[in-house]
Amino acid sequence: RHPLATFFHLFFRVSAIVTYLFCDWFSNSFVACFVTILLLLSFDFWSVKNVTGRLLVGLRWWNQIDEDGKSHWVFEAKRVPTIAASTEAEARIFWLGLIICPVIWTMFFFSTLFSLKLKWL
Repeated sequence: RHPLATFFHLFFRVSAIVTYLFCDWFSNSFVACFVTILLLLSFDFWSVKNVTGRLLVGLRWWNQIDEDGKSHWVFEAKRVPTIAASTEAEARIFWLGLIICPVIWTMFFFSTLFSLKLKWL
């Protein structure tokens, strides 16, 4: 039902990983690589919070401040027990993308730590 949202959910994540892997080949500037990766991950965060989370799995969250000045996070999720097969596939893609990419970043962390490339850590 939402192929464009599914595409961009994976596009920003995979683009950040590919940029991290191959940026050193195309540019000698660490700052340019860092800023590009940071922007891609920022776009990913924004799209997950505001677009793909809502469209693909029905998530919403926001911050409310009560009269006492205390901050409270409000979370909502879709409560539909029966969903269509296309929506189920999109939900699976959403959650797999949300879980697998941090696992890949963790592997990058340990590989750069053990190879002593602390600049890329």
